[in-house]
Amino acid sequence: MSQVDQYREVFREEAGELLIELETTLLELEESPTDPDLVARAFRAMHTIKGSGAMFGFDDISTFTHELETVFDRVRNGQLAVTPDLVGLALRAKDVIREMLDATGCGEGDQEQRDAIVAALKALASPRPADPPSAAPAAPAPAPVPASPAPSAAPGVAQTYRVRFQPRPELLRDGVDPAPLLDDLGRLGSCRVVPDTRAPVSPSDVPCWTAILTTDRGLDAIRDVFLFVDDRSDVTIEVVDDGQSLDAEAGYKKLGEILVERGDVSPEDLQAVLSSQKRIGDLLEETGLVPPVAVAAAAAEQQVVREVRKKRESAVSGADASSIRVAAEKLDSLVDRVGELVIAQARLSQIAASRIDPDLVSISEEIERLAAELRDTTLNIRMLPIGTTFSRFRRLVRDLTGELGKEIDLVTEGAETELDKTVIERLGDPLVHLIRNSCDHGIEPSGARAAAGKPRKGTVRLSAFHSGPNVYIEIADDGAGLDPDVLRAKGVERGLIAPDAKVTEKDLFGLIFQAGFSTAKTLSSVSGRGVGMDVVKRSIDALRGTVEIKSAKGVGTTLRIKLPLTLAIIEGLLVEVGEERFALPLSLVEECIELTRDDVARAHGRHLAPVRGELVPYVRLREWFGTEGEGPPIEQIAITSVDGSRFGFVVDHVIGQHQTVIKALGKMYQDIEGLSGATILGDGSVALILDVPKLVQSTTAAAGAA
Repeated sequence: MSQVDQYREVFREEAGELLIELETTLLELEESPTDPDLVARAFRAMHTIKGSGAMFGFDDISTFTHELETVFDRVRNGQLAVTPDLVGLALRAKDVIREMLDATGCGEGDQEQRDAIVAALKALASPRPADPPSAAPAAPAPAPVPASPAPSAAPGVAQTYRVRFQPRPELLRDGVDPAPLLDDLGRLGSCRVVPDTRAPVSPSDVPCWTAILTTDRGLDAIRDVFLFVDDRSDVTIEVVDDGQSLDAEAGYKKLGEILVERGDVSPEDLQAVLSSQKRIGDLLEETGLVPPVAVAAAAAEQQVVREVRKKRESAVSGADASSIRVAAEKLDSLVDRVGELVIAQARLSQIAASRIDPDLVSISEEIERLAAELRDTTLNIRMLPIGTTFSRFRRLVRDLTGELGKEIDLVTEGAETELDKTVIERLGDPLVHLIRNSCDHGIEPSGARAAAGKPRKGTVRLSAFHSGPNVYIEIADDGAGLDPDVLRAKGVERGLIAPDAKVTEKDLFGLIFQAGFSTAKTLSSVSGRGVGMDVVKRSIDALRGTVEIKSAKGVGTTLRIKLPLTLAIIEGLLVEVGEERFALPLSLVEECIELTRDDVARAHGRHLAPVRGELVPYVRLREWFGTEGEGPPIEQIAITSVDGSRFGFVVDHVIGQHQTVIKALGKMYQDIEGLSGATILGDGSVALILDVPKLVQSTTAAAGAA
C-alpha cells in the first residue's frame, strides 16, 4: 500500500469517528436547538471532514460537505433556526457521506441522492422575506466593537481575552461601582486585573482597568457582564490566545508588540527606544512614552498567556503520550499470544508442583503473577465503553417515531460501562431487534396512552452496569407489557404447548424467542413476521450470555441481558468425568455438593437433589456424553444458576479453578450440543468447555418430552 493510500485509510477511519460524533450532536441539537456549543460542535465536525477530504483527494465528499457546512454556518451566525426538518436533512446528508466513505475509490456514491439533498439544503438556507428574526439574537455588542471578531471557542477550550474597561463620567455620577463588574468578570475564569493608578490630569479623567481573562465561556458571556453599562462606558474585548497554540515562548507577542497593539505607544517611538540595550519596559517608562501602569498591564498579559500555553502544552504532550491508535488485528494477535503464555505458565506450574525444587517453584510463582497481570492488562486494553454504540440507537428510535407515528423518548444510562470490543460488535444487531420490538409492540400510540392515563410520550430505557464478572444490559419500556393469555393462546395455536398444560408465566414469556412466533395482528415494515427475537436469543447464547424477561400487563416490559466481560480468557471450574475433563464458566457456578448412592436411592430414580431446602434438577455428564465405565461411590454436583433457576451437573471429581483460554472447536465438534469451545491444560491435554445454558435448555426439553 502506497503512502497516499495509507493517508486515505486514516482519513476514512477518522471521518467515520467524526460522523458518529456528528450524528450524536445532531440528535442532541434537536432536543436543545438553541445550544450554541452543540451548533459549534456539529459545524466543527463538518468543517474537519470537508478540509481533510479535500486534502486527501476525496473531492466529492469535500464538495458535498461544504453545502451542509454552509447551512450550519448560517445557524451558527443566528441567521437560521434549528428545526426538526433541518436535523433530519443533516442526518440524511451524514448517511450519504458515510456511504461515500464506504464506497471504493475516492467518494463515489449516488449522485442523484446527493443532488436532491443539496437542493433541499439550498432551499432551506435561502433567505426568504417571510423569515422571522432569529429566536436568539446576540446580545448588543459593547462600544467600541473590537477590531477583529473573536473566533468561537470549542466547547471546553479556554481562550484568553484582553478586556479594557473605562467607565464614562456619567456612569460614575450615577453611583455605579465598577468593582462588582470586575468581580463578575473574575467568576468566568482565571482573571488578572491591572488598574490604572495614574493621578487624574483633569476632572473629566476617569480610571481604567485592563483584565487578562482566561475562560471557556466565550465572548458573549464577557459581554453580558457589561450589558447594562455598555452605553455609559468604553469596553474593548480582544482575543490574545485562541486556545490552540502550544508554543509557550516564541508563539506569543513581545512586550513592545503588545503595547503597540493596545495603542499605548506608536511604532516609531518603539523603534527609537529599541536602539538601547535596556529592557523594553524600563526604557519606555524612563522615556515617559508609556506610563508604568501600561507596562504592568502588558507584562501581566504576556505572563498569563505564556503560563496558559505552557499548561496546555504539558497537557497535550501528556495526552499524546498516554493514547495511541492501534489496529484491532494487532490487539487480537496480542490477546492470542497472552492466551498461549497463560497455557505455558499453567504447564510450568504443574511441572514445578511435581518436583521438589524451591527455586523452580519460586520462578513459577513469579511467572504466574506476571502472566495474570499481563492477562488483565491486555484484556482491559480491549475494553470499550458500551456508550460508543448508544448513538446508533438514538437515531433508530428517532426514525421509528416517524415511521410508526408514535411519540417515543430513548433514555440511556451507564454509557461508561466497559465491555470487550468483540462483544460490543456482536451485540449491536440483537439490541437493534430488541429496541425495535419495544417501540413497535411495547409502546402504545399516543391516543391509547392518554386514554390509559399515561404520558403521551412513551419511554424506552437502555441501561448497562457491571456486576461481578458480568455486564448486564437492560431494555425497558413503559408500554402495554406482555399479556400471558395472548401468549398462551398463540402458543397453543402454534402447537408449542398443550391446551391443558400448566405453564408458568416465565415459560410463556420465553415463547417470544421461538422462531416465527409473533403476536402482531398486522404486518409492518418494522415487525410482525416473527423474525428477530429467535435471532436475538441465538446471538446472545453465542456470546455465552442469557436473557431474562419481566413484564406486567399495562405497565411495561424489561429484558435483561447478562454477558461475560470478555470472550477470550475466563475463569473456569475444571471437573473430571472418567478420563475426560470439562470446564464450566465459574461465573455460573454457585457451589459444589456431594451426591452419594443413598441420595440417588432416596430420589427413586428422579434426577433431583435436595440443596438447602430446595429440590434442584441435575444431569449426569457421564450419561449425557456417553462416557464408559461406572462413576465413583461419591460423586460431585456443580450447582449452576441460569436465568434465575438452579441446575446441577454431576461429575466424578471437581479439580478446581482454572484460567481458561477459549479455543474454537473444529468442524467435527461444532454441532455437538452442550459444547462452546475447548481449552488446553498445563499437561497439554484438551478440556472441553461446557455451554451451560444450552445444556440446561436441552436437558429440560428432553425431560419435558419424556
